[in-house]
Amino acid sequence: MANTKSAIKNIRKNRARYQQNRAVLSRLKTLEKKFYSVLDTKDLESSTLASKSFISALEKATKSSLVHPNKVSRKKSRSASLLASLNS
Repeated sequence: MANTKSAIKNIRKNRARYQQNRAVLSRLKTLEKKFYSVLDTKDLESSTLASKSFISALEKATKSSLVHPNKVSRKKSRSASLLASLNS
């Protein structure tokens, strides 16, 4: 157990940050699954909207260092190529 007041406060802060980060990462997974499921319907409009929301959430997660920038680039590239293949 923590001995000092600052250590106790750090435990509280870490717990709150952990929960918030888990929520964000869970939302990213949900948006990615939603994008892929909408992509299977071959509907261009809804696929584009799902892709935009997924990419936006990825960018926000990168700003707070929750997701590595290379991972975001890879996911953006894959989703763009999947949308392009849906177009043609």
